[in-house]
Amino acid sequence: MSDETEDTREHVAVVNHEEQYSVWLADREIPAGWRDAGTRGTRAECLAWIETVWTDMRPLSLRQRMEDDARPAGAAA
Repeated sequence: MSDETEDTREHVAVVNHEEQYSVWLADREIPAGWRDAGTRGTRAECLAWIETVWTDMRPLSLRQRMEDDARPAGAAA
């Protein structure tokens, strides 16, 4: 498919355990470690949706570790 041709095939937005997003062709099995994020459409539509929901690009484990590091010693989680 050339860069000049819009990809109109159906895609699905997928998310992994680290809350990182991607797009996958809807007619293919979602790869291990990823799950359906609940949005289907063209590649462009899925990417636009991802842009609105994936506002913090850091992996979940890094965000949690940074929150733990910022918490005062002895404070409850």
